[in-house]
Amino acid sequence: MGEMTTALQASLDRLLDSPGVTGVALVDAVTGLTYAGAGDSAEAGAGAEACELATLIAERLGAAGAEGELESVVTTSTRRHQVLLAVPRPAGDPLLLAAGLDRDRVNVALALRTLGDHAAEVLA
Repeated sequence: MGEMTTALQASLDRLLDSPGVTGVALVDAVTGLTYAGAGDSAEAGAGAEACELATLIAERLGAAGAEGELESVVTTSTRRHQVLLAVPRPAGDPLLLAAGLDRDRVNVALALRTLGDHAAEVLA
């Protein structure tokens, strides 16, 4: 178990090398339990709040007639962005990769792509 935690922590730490990424966390999308985090945990957001936000948005999209699973959510303020990215698992409910981004130092499209490309690595 310790080796798995170390690998997870190492992959989250690597995400901090991306320009503008200030904090990341891997969160259970159903319970809100945070499995691991790196960087500024306040920037990544609280696991339970991220879970509730993703659930609320998915429910509202479904009620509006949208089909398919929620992929990502980007919340923007004057100083930062918060990204929630769904990470599907082969078995079980998906996880959320939550990331805090410094608005002055990040290209949101590039950050989304980087986080998406490394999402599978986080579970490896």
